[in-house]
Amino acid sequence: MLPQRTALPFPNPDGKVRIAVFSGSFNPVHTGHAALASYMAQCVGGIDEVWMLVSPQNPLKPSLGLLPDDVRLAMVRLVCDAVPGLRASDFEFSLPRPSFTYRTLCSLRESFPQHQFQLVIGSDNWHIFGSWRNPDEIIRQFGLIIYPRPGFFIDPTQLPDNVEYLPDAPVIEISSTWIRQQLALGLDMNYFLPQSVYDYIVTNRLYGAAGPAARR
Repeated sequence: MLPQRTALPFPNPDGKVRIAVFSGSFNPVHTGHAALASYMAQCVGGIDEVWMLVSPQNPLKPSLGLLPDDVRLAMVRLVCDAVPGLRASDFEFSLPRPSFTYRTLCSLRESFPQHQFQLVIGSDNWHIFGSWRNPDEIIRQFGLIIYPRPGFFIDPTQLPDNVEYLPDAPVIEISSTWIRQQLALGLDMNYFLPQSVYDYIVTNRLYGAAGPAARR
């Protein structure tokens, strides 16, 4: 059972619209991404919207096999169109590359001064957060929302100010890399991807997936 809505303890003295920034390559966006974003938008108080930012290039990940920006954005839009409180964003497409999170957050704040932004990361990324660019400034100026990832324990009592942990967020242990591999092998990924995304992938023969005729 999902917990009741509870407010996050981030200060919001100006009453700004609070945006949780969920950034990723989404290559492709899968059920784990969709479930987490939906949970934050609908079950966590204090979050007004979740923006799923499609990253054109993650400086900590190889770009080999990355589908074009507009294709990945189209798949994320299919997810966001189905769930209230979710918004697909191409904001990083116009920024210098590679995409550094601190620069993105500062640009978001400049472009949308009526909003307050917090960054969403997994507990796996929290363990390497010190290797990111300007990690202390991200925490101080924006704040973090951390969701659990298997094998990466978080002690909430040891977190710094302006960092919140969501222990009850759904954990679905699948990865985009694994899904791409299975699609290339011709396996059915119907239960690992939102239906609209899976149909889009198969229809457009992305990642080596078979077309509609081959599925019948």
